[in-house]
Amino acid sequence: MKFTLIDRITELKEGESVRAIKNLSISEEYLQDHFPNFPVIPGVLMLEAMTQASAWLLRVTEDFAHSIVVLREAANVKYTKFLEPGQQLVVESKILKVSDNLVKFAANGSIEGVPNVSARLTLIRYNLADEKPEKAFVDQKVIEGLKQEFALLYRPT
Repeated sequence: MKFTLIDRITELKEGESVRAIKNLSISEEYLQDHFPNFPVIPGVLMLEAMTQASAWLLRVTEDFAHSIVVLREAANVKYTKFLEPGQQLVVESKILKVSDNLVKFAANGSIEGVPNVSARLTLIRYNLADEKPEKAFVDQKVIEGLKQEFALLYRPT
């Protein structure tokens, strides 16, 4: 199962930063168990929202050069409030350092302007064809799908 935890990218500066939103709806399936009578988004999913926003920034910055962009490390993760249905998490991420196949980000999320979650994220990026050249066609299919998804998430004005 794939969770898309970014509803809209509202601002993007290639090579620098991204701002995105996650609207939390009571109808999200995982809220039935987390927690009954006190539905809040799991902290790990807020972390995933920051990771997804950072990954979109990286993909666009590198013109979708890699099919795989995943979290390698999350450090200094801090949570301050619960995110409840009806609220919006505003995620911001900035590129700190680019090296070889790793990129470091400073990411945070806020609710109504109040800091809620923050972390230092390290993402790793690569193509399947790097290890198995015969997988280049898979990389291309994945990248095409990512470009289509990005077109839905980001509509600059």
